[in-house]
Amino acid sequence: MDGGLNEQGQRKTYKGYDQRSTINYGSEKIEYDSSSQISGRSHHHDMKVEPGSLESGDASSSNVDMQDGTQRGLKTRHIQMIALGGCIGLFLNMGMNIATAGPAGALIAYIVIGFMVYCIMTALGEMASLIPVTGSFNHYASRFVDKSLGFSLGWNYWFYSVTIATELSAAATIIDWWGPILPDAAWSAIFMVIIIAVNLLSVKLYGELEYYISMIKILIVLVFIIIAILVSTGAVGGQGPIGFRYWIAPGAFANGGVGTVSVLLSAGFSYQGTEVVGITAGEARNPIKAIPRAISNTFWRILFFYVFTIFLIGMCMPYDNEQLANGDGSPNTSAFTLIFELAGIKAGAHVINAIVLTAVLSAANAAVYTTARTLLGLAQDGNAPAFLLKTNRFGAPWIAVLVSSICGFAACFVSIYSASVGFVWFLSITTVAGFISWWGISFVHLRFRRAYVKQGRDLKELPYLSPWYPFSDLFPCILCILIILGQGYNAFTPQFDIRIFMQNYCGLIPAPILYVGHKLYMKSKVVPLDEADFETGRVSVYDIQQANAGERKLTWWRRALYFIL
Repeated sequence: MDGGLNEQGQRKTYKGYDQRSTINYGSEKIEYDSSSQISGRSHHHDMKVEPGSLESGDASSSNVDMQDGTQRGLKTRHIQMIALGGCIGLFLNMGMNIATAGPAGALIAYIVIGFMVYCIMTALGEMASLIPVTGSFNHYASRFVDKSLGFSLGWNYWFYSVTIATELSAAATIIDWWGPILPDAAWSAIFMVIIIAVNLLSVKLYGELEYYISMIKILIVLVFIIIAILVSTGAVGGQGPIGFRYWIAPGAFANGGVGTVSVLLSAGFSYQGTEVVGITAGEARNPIKAIPRAISNTFWRILFFYVFTIFLIGMCMPYDNEQLANGDGSPNTSAFTLIFELAGIKAGAHVINAIVLTAVLSAANAAVYTTARTLLGLAQDGNAPAFLLKTNRFGAPWIAVLVSSICGFAACFVSIYSASVGFVWFLSITTVAGFISWWGISFVHLRFRRAYVKQGRDLKELPYLSPWYPFSDLFPCILCILIILGQGYNAFTPQFDIRIFMQNYCGLIPAPILYVGHKLYMKSKVVPLDEADFETGRVSVYDIQQANAGERKLTWWRRALYFIL
């Protein structure tokens, strides 16, 4: 029997979700019953969308609004680059990680975390490509698990607004490296105004900006990889062939297993931000193809940049190098800068400083985007005030943007004037919040897949299928818990330190409090598997067929272009 029908053959209704949705075609709004999407063509296809219009990476559906005013203006290339926007640790943290764990230990840590991230992203891709909504995994938690879990995960993820302060403060510090020009607070204010302006305009502008900023970072990494290979082979630098010399002496591992575990945590923090792909689903032009492609390509790019880069750094420099081991996060001690200097490029520090400046501003921009869309999704689910639903003529949720920006900017002043007191605690909340969100994605997908099969639905009808289920969900769930619990191990050695303990674990407090508080107040119940809503806002079988037909029409060189861009 059709999973959308009850035993009497009647269409099921799902508690808590409106089966009627609104689509905008230009200035015209059309309401339709989303339950019609269970098979064949949905009503809106019969009205306005011409068959064959949903081509790979782009679609006429860019004007379709499924999210109460937002616009589908993000192309596949935008989404892929947005996911790469937060890779700041690539430029500053790798040297310290090698000094902590050794070249082999750091390499193992990045491979393990990279695989975990891949599993998480495939789970998110399966859900987001079928039901492309702004709320992403927070919305899916309310649908397929429990409204209290959706409430908790949503507000937990919104705490990322505090990272806006991290990036703005870092940007001011980076500029100070060239010399004091303006007070740090002034630089932070200037950057905040620019970022708010970008996020109040069309999402297409945001996507284009992130695309080109991320492209700059990719190019500098490619240049670095070429230079590192030349240094390792002895072609430049005057040291002769290095090969695996430093893996033998001083060795491949440093500080034993503890060092590798430490870098495991650090690598996890470096990968955080890739889940933003799911949040962009609600504004993707063609989520049926854009989301799976973005997840697949983004993973391989990140894995290539992180794993191959840290491998080359470990080849070119010993882990006991004083500059590497005593890195203070400045451009002078970045592993990128040190290897540029080995190759005789003295201006390497200036190049890295400029690149890191663009990276932190890109990350701040992404933080405003993701937290604003998270607020919008919470409001759509009734978990935040309704006034946050308002959008401007560009399709931007302007109130949500301003609320997230103001909170992040307020935390910025805490970081400037009271860094040793308040901001460290905010930062701890956001870093742990990232792992809680990753755990939530995998856990929700377990329920999503079980409910989908329980209702007798065909897995072949999914636009994208996560491989290795259920291992690809269980592995991240377990590893995220171990990382969350183990990230504060230094509070227990050599003796217990209550300050370090609270600093490392205070980020665990908000999520369970939010969950329990919402549970007690709203008395929500776990959604039964056979009542999970797979109809509201989903793509239809017709959409999937048209997207696949468009994919088959592409020539080989256009397929290659889509993969690269």
